[in-house]
Amino acid sequence: MRILAVNWRDIGDPLGGGAELHLHEILKYAVAEGHEVDLVVSGYAGALAEEIVDGIRIHRRGHWTVANFVLPKLLRRLLREQSWDLIIEDINKVPFFTPLYSGDVPVLAVIPHLFGATVFRETNPLLASYVWVAERLIPLVHRRAHFEVISPSTADDLASRGIDVERITTVFCGMEHERFALTDPPSRDDPPLVVTWSRLRKYKSVDGAIDAFARIHEVMPGARMAIMGRGPDEARLRRHITRRGLDGVIRMTGHLEWDELVRLLHRASVFLNPSPKEGWGLTVIEANCCGLPVVASDSPGLRDSVLDGQTGLLTPYGDDQAMAEAALIILSAPSLRDTFGDAARTWAASFSWERCGRESLELMTEIAGGRR
Repeated sequence: MRILAVNWRDIGDPLGGGAELHLHEILKYAVAEGHEVDLVVSGYAGALAEEIVDGIRIHRRGHWTVANFVLPKLLRRLLREQSWDLIIEDINKVPFFTPLYSGDVPVLAVIPHLFGATVFRETNPLLASYVWVAERLIPLVHRRAHFEVISPSTADDLASRGIDVERITTVFCGMEHERFALTDPPSRDDPPLVVTWSRLRKYKSVDGAIDAFARIHEVMPGARMAIMGRGPDEARLRRHITRRGLDGVIRMTGHLEWDELVRLLHRASVFLNPSPKEGWGLTVIEANCCGLPVVASDSPGLRDSVLDGQTGLLTPYGDDQAMAEAALIILSAPSLRDTFGDAARTWAASFSWERCGRESLELMTEIAGGRR
């Protein structure tokens, strides 16, 4: 097959995250199986306009802030100049609405998750309304497209928007297990270390983890916290830490080299994820790879990636007291922490990029061949 894909960013973009990794692994697998893949994305400082990465031919144009206006022009040109068997549209921000100009080429929309009303927590009302309206148009514009989602929660979300369930397929993400394995793993910190790991954006509600930790710290004064990640909400979160009187107790690590990040996960005793909505919860499974139990919001995506009562505990979204109490159950009982940790490793081991790539390619082949 000849596959034309589009996303806001690619795997090399410093602002890329789980969505970019997920699409890259799918496309890389297709290339390894003998298919030709082109990927259209926005550019970034120092990036080449054209580059081949893992066999994927990448075309970069414009800046991510205007990608949904700039990239369709390039897509239209490539569609005119060459013959394609399938278009893959990764919808993890504003859609590119490829069915409007794809002609007879079938479209597979890959969706980690849609923002829905949570976008109003992230940005100003005007921009949030733009994103919200764009998402509302997906069932109409993509009415003949097929959808690959990464969790049952996202599948339910699409179905609730009126998309035919026959056109929705769930394919779970994979995991690079070897990246989280250490030949000399450190012991868990004592007093305990609490961590959270996320792109620092308002809608991720990292301040909820800070508030939960403030309650934990009242019970366990020796406890410390590390917030891993970077993003536009960092300055606000630093001010929030200061208001809670937790300077010197909570460390914002910013970017960490991979070995340091993995060692920090191995040292921690519990991982907090207070997000109101995730496509899946990739960082949850990555923490599980390190034997780290998770306390998370009982919200879409996270209720799929956390096995409540086995690999961690789920608490109501926005209830920092409930999150703190659940974390203290684990922190106060090292044997329970280890039991959860062992189950978390077993759970994480069931996910692989090879399986994700194979199932995704089977779906692509069915769609391109008109059998789906």
